[in-house]
Amino acid sequence: MEQWTEEISPKTSLLDLKLKEVWRYKDLLVLFVKRDFVAKYKQTIMGPLWHFVQPLLSTMISVLLFNVVAKISTNGYNPVLFQMSGIIIWNYFSTCLVSCSSVFTANASIFGKVYFPRLIMPLSIILSTIIQLLIQFLLLMLVMGYYSFKGFPITVNLYWLLIPVYIFIMAGIGLGAGIIISSLTTKYRDLAILLTFGVQLLMYASAVNYPLSVLQQNNQQLYTILKWNPLAAVVDGFRNILLGGHIQLHELIYTIIFMFVVLLFGTVFFNKVEKSFMDTV
Repeated sequence: MEQWTEEISPKTSLLDLKLKEVWRYKDLLVLFVKRDFVAKYKQTIMGPLWHFVQPLLSTMISVLLFNVVAKISTNGYNPVLFQMSGIIIWNYFSTCLVSCSSVFTANASIFGKVYFPRLIMPLSIILSTIIQLLIQFLLLMLVMGYYSFKGFPITVNLYWLLIPVYIFIMAGIGLGAGIIISSLTTKYRDLAILLTFGVQLLMYASAVNYPLSVLQQNNQQLYTILKWNPLAAVVDGFRNILLGGHIQLHELIYTIIFMFVVLLFGTVFFNKVEKSFMDTV
């Protein structure tokens, strides 16, 4: 009887992520992470420094539009730190979502030639985007250090230990929603176009540039709707932790539950589509 080192068999469960198999291919995962990061800045002059420039410019424009012109309150927080902290965590989510949403269509040529766990592709996107987040988070720490030197109070407490939790939640929602959209775009390419401006609209509904308390004071109906947006809760909680505010425990629990639900549906869609997507892309 022949002995095989690798056996490829059809999945029996739509909830099976084959994480053991992903672990066996961890070296390939690392290679894809390096490839994504290097390819993004190939033939660019500034390279990863763009991760500094983009949030700085976005912060300047947001402060000008929302805090100087529109005079929207930041609940006593420094406007620059308020805007930058929201933009950085949102950039991470939007990059994960948009990049994961094209996993099947962008990598169809690779999938059609060689076998490896398909989940490696979206996971490599999540991990390579974390590098971007860490660079931008370093920028935020430098700006916070500058304002602290200028006399602006910066509070570091035990709540900072929850920062990785909020990042994990954003990664989970971005991964789950991204692979759902990716599964659908194999048949409905219009979704890729809708996603482009849908993410922009979602940003304005996620309290990135304003505190939810402003809506609570000025538009109770809109506040009632947006407070159920888990992304708004994550952005608001992440920002409050960094800037010395407080978090709502029930909102954190709600966002964690929402993340696992999205990942559950994403897993089902992903496993269902990966068996036959080569026939449609």
